[in-house]
Amino acid sequence: MLAKVLSSAIQGVNAYKVEVEVDIALGLPSFATVGLPDGAVKESKERVRSAVKNSGYEFPSKKITVNLAPADIKKEGAAFDLPIAVGMLAASGVVEKSMLENFLILGELSLDGRIKPIRGSLSMAVATRDNGLMGLIIPQANAKEAAVVKGVSVLAVKTLGDVVDFLNKSLSIEPTTVDLEETFKRNLTYPVDFNEVKGQEHAKRALEIAAAGGHNVIMIGPPGAGKTMLADRIPTILSDMSFEEAIETTKIHSVMGLINNDSALIVTRPFRSPHHTISDAGLIGGGQVPKPGEVSLSHNGVLFLDELPEFKKNVLEVMRQPVEDGQVTISRAVTSLTYPAQFMLVAAMNPCPCGFFTDPHHECNCTSPQIQKYKAKISGPLLDRIDIHIEVPSVSYKDLSDERSGESSQTIRKRVNSAREIQKERLHSNKIHCNAQMTSRHITKYCQIGEESKRLLETAISKLGLSARAYTRILKVSRTIADLEGGDEITPYHISEAIQYRSLDRAPF
Repeated sequence: MLAKVLSSAIQGVNAYKVEVEVDIALGLPSFATVGLPDGAVKESKERVRSAVKNSGYEFPSKKITVNLAPADIKKEGAAFDLPIAVGMLAASGVVEKSMLENFLILGELSLDGRIKPIRGSLSMAVATRDNGLMGLIIPQANAKEAAVVKGVSVLAVKTLGDVVDFLNKSLSIEPTTVDLEETFKRNLTYPVDFNEVKGQEHAKRALEIAAAGGHNVIMIGPPGAGKTMLADRIPTILSDMSFEEAIETTKIHSVMGLINNDSALIVTRPFRSPHHTISDAGLIGGGQVPKPGEVSLSHNGVLFLDELPEFKKNVLEVMRQPVEDGQVTISRAVTSLTYPAQFMLVAAMNPCPCGFFTDPHHECNCTSPQIQKYKAKISGPLLDRIDIHIEVPSVSYKDLSDERSGESSQTIRKRVNSAREIQKERLHSNKIHCNAQMTSRHITKYCQIGEESKRLLETAISKLGLSARAYTRILKVSRTIADLEGGDEITPYHISEAIQYRSLDRAPF
């Protein structure tokens, strides 16, 4: 007897339909799985055998062949346990076949027949809708996540017996629903706030500009100045996530199994802060079957690299392409996958190895060659891709003891949202969303400056020796400053403030 069950697998961050064909024939008892299964899929025969028996059904002592089509793409994970078990019971005549062609079925089986959660359920719900199927049968723990996709009937199940009874029409299961508006309201909270930062008004202003235009930032200052504290709070002032951004972000985290079962959707900006010992594969993504790295997990959010010069040079260099392109392509012999990586890069570093160069309260013990060697760990091409350089000095006792509360993240975010709306309206026809994404063509069109501004910029560039890329960065940041003020024109004031944020182009810091 032959039965076919529809299931799904992940390739990159998207899912595709997989046909699970189960054939039970006369012959010596055996269980073979074909169709490029990985180790976890091959082991499913033991889980399926125990789950079927412990759920009260008879496991056929015959020759069982399972084919996962298309057979030329490697399948991985334990999500095929449930469709294999259902296909086996359908081929044995226990399950009616009439309902199988209407649903995608996914789930990992426990030995007692319970159904465990899987990865990538959001992408699989999208695949269900795109293939015109009636619905998705999925573990209860993944139901809310999958239910955010409209037009798909998501049926949450707990045990193998529930699936069999539903397919035999002896059990009714109500589709899971999610109130997206309520989800956004309930989960749009951050545990930190900008009003907790004492002093550092100059740095706060620069970070507001960076958030408004999506600009990359590097902060330079001595230990204890508050660089990490400021970075932790940057997501709280970024513009509110749209539903499309939330879906994109959730898909990536879902593929990696990082979704909280209580939350259907990620509605806050991601903040990723990898340790400086991370490998290039960990940062960019990789593996025999490529997986997303930190740059993709921070998509639509912030990637914070603390102690930037301590990262390995090859790790920093491979990050140049995703910083520029907003995506990363990982090529392997098996496949080549492209992951989104549109993130805001925030880096922090000390001004010297000991950290106290230019600090008026501590003596620096570093020699000039040591400082130059420390600075040289960050290549010029990577530094040119960072729009804003911020000096973060030590905080004075007066600022630390000030009991007055600064501006809240919500107040700053309102200004950022207003600036982003201006940018969206200006740039929507170019299919970009913020000033940081502008190319040379866009800069020529949208960053026109007057004669006085040109003279100011020429003087600054000739004295500081800025590169051509630094020139475009200054114009982009000037455009963002003007947007924050609601102005149409870029004035000399905007240019002069933007030039201040190129401190690493000057010597000393």
